[in-house]
Amino acid sequence: MTDGPGVAPLVVEFQVAAPVGHAFETWTDRAQLWWPRGHTVSGAPDAVVFERRPGGRIYERSGGDEHEWGEILVWEPPTRVRYRWHLFFPPAEATIVDVTFTAVGDDATSVRLEQTGWEALGDRGPARRERTVHGWAVATAAYRGLLERPVTSPDLAPQGDQP
Repeated sequence: MTDGPGVAPLVVEFQVAAPVGHAFETWTDRAQLWWPRGHTVSGAPDAVVFERRPGGRIYERSGGDEHEWGEILVWEPPTRVRYRWHLFFPPAEATIVDVTFTAVGDDATSVRLEQTGWEALGDRGPARRERTVHGWAVATAAYRGLLERPVTSPDLAPQGDQP
């Protein structure tokens, strides 16, 4: 399946050793703990915020500044979040990121990220998709690393499933 003429969706799939609620919450509510600083606008954000609703913003906060990354399209805790994504690009060049979290037993979660919309970028779409493969590899490795790290701080402890 392709995402327009010759541009396949970017799909990243992996499993984490965490219950589905904790995996979702870590992705959306604790992104500042795992999102690579080199993949931010400021280089040192105080927070990465997912406003917990359709229409909510995704942004980084650094000092008094906010830098927009995207907009929530679907908010279905703890199994799915879908958003328009334009980190480092104007909103008109946004792609769509859909992340699903599926329980694998009680203590593991299958995470599937699919990014589409490359065709809207015209001739730039295929090259941007290929660069983004590396970006997601770095970000998801950091996410997995955080979830696999022993809990040594209350900030890292699971908070339970989202309401």
